[in-house]
Amino acid sequence: MLQRTLRKDRTEVTFILPADIPPGPVSVVGDFNDWQPGVHTLTPRKDGKRAVTVELPSEGAHSFRYLAAGDYWFNDENADGQDGPNSRLHT
Repeated sequence: MLQRTLRKDRTEVTFILPADIPPGPVSVVGDFNDWQPGVHTLTPRKDGKRAVTVELPSEGAHSFRYLAAGDYWFNDENADGQDGPNSRLHT
């Protein structure tokens, strides 16, 4: 799931996944962090899910995927669309 919060000159995007699906650590990687795993790792929340918030420029489009343990890459079914093998997000 993706949650967006509009700010004056940016958009805060929160990437949210269930706490244990898939198991192990999960990072969101994309063009906004040079596709570097571990930069934006999802952390547990009190509601039983895990999430990470990333600040992005407003009125832009970004490609991303999730990377879980065991080199397991997957997309967000709630993304705004697809960009080749990646999920697409509009801010």
